[in-house]
Amino acid sequence: QNIPIRTENGKKIRNAFIVEKNYKLVSFDYSQIELRLAAEISKDKNFTEAFVNGEDIHTSTAKEIFNLKDQDISSDHRRKAKAINFGIIYGISPYGLAKQLSISNAEGKKYIEDYFAKYPKIKDYMSYQINFAKTNNYVQTIFGRRCNIKGINDKNFAVRGFAERQSINAPIQGTAADIIKLAMIEIHNKIILKKINAKMLLQVHDELVFEIENKYLDESISSIKKIMENNHLIYKDFNIPLIVDYGVGNNWGESH
Repeated sequence: QNIPIRTENGKKIRNAFIVEKNYKLVSFDYSQIELRLAAEISKDKNFTEAFVNGEDIHTSTAKEIFNLKDQDISSDHRRKAKAINFGIIYGISPYGLAKQLSISNAEGKKYIEDYFAKYPKIKDYMSYQINFAKTNNYVQTIFGRRCNIKGINDKNFAVRGFAERQSINAPIQGTAADIIKLAMIEIHNKIILKKINAKMLLQVHDELVFEIENKYLDESISSIKKIMENNHLIYKDFNIPLIVDYGVGNNWGESH
């Protein structure tokens, strides 16, 4: 995760990770998994419908927040909606959103208020998690794994605020971590049993990277993608589908 990707030099560094002859590097990545899990946990109707119907969540949010029709949504509207979507589940403040979008504090406050008006269950989820953490000093993932929250009742505003943001985001990020770990275990077992012909190289956040021989490429990609998208359903029922994108290349840079 320390290998950069957003800068030109970072991309060049990733190009240095190459495969052997007759092999490909394949990168699998969960698409918007944290937002999907926010919808899953909160059960918000509008948020859920966007994912179930296969809509672009940032476009859907822009449409809801700015009261626009699809054809009127610009790239700037979508950019702002993306910042709001991810910012909210990290517990962003009106000031933080205003700074990120280069808008006034009043506008940042209004965007967040409009967001909660359209997605009220997201706000309910956040309040519930904070109150639960204050009482129990932990929160948990969908699978029941506990995440300890320190400082949730601290007198220091900054310490308490950080803990509150943790209590909101930990169930989401923690569930995402659970899902990818469960998928890795299942894929590893299939590789050991020779049911998948691939070498699992590394995990970076929501991404798994494999080296696959060309002759096994299509079947291995299909099997790995299926496991990543469905393996968690063995343990819990989910309403929101998980989507995995993948890229293929001769090096790590090309596979993105």
